Amino acid sequence: QVQLVESGGGLVEPGGSLRLSCAASGSIFSIYVMGWYRQVPGKQRELVANITNIGRTNYADSVKGRFTISKDNAKNTMYLQMNSLKPEDTAVYYCNADWGPLSTRLDAWGQGTLVTVSS
Repeated sequence: QVQLVESGGGLVEPGGSLRLSCAASGSIFSIYVMGWYRQVPGKQRELVANITNIGRTNYADSVKGRFTISKDNAKNTMYLQMNSLKPEDTAVYYCNADWGPLSTRLDAWGQGTLVTVSS
């Protein structure tokens, strides 16, 4: 089971920026899909953005144009650049690794990092 560790969360004012990092314990080159999810108390965890093994990206409508997902295979790290942050972006952000339908490996989740957008 690959281990994932998120970092980069914190308190930021509306309109500000943060960059989240997800460091993996091993190679991420072959991971089918990696993604960022977020969750607030009382609501279900939702997809923010993901990126496939061939570099295709997908974003939730609520973050399109503001967030950018990327990964550095050499550093075994995935990133989420968050710009123009809004109070509605406040949540615990989780990193996920999905090995795909041809693998028996279980999906992996990080422990989460808290992002608070407030003035």
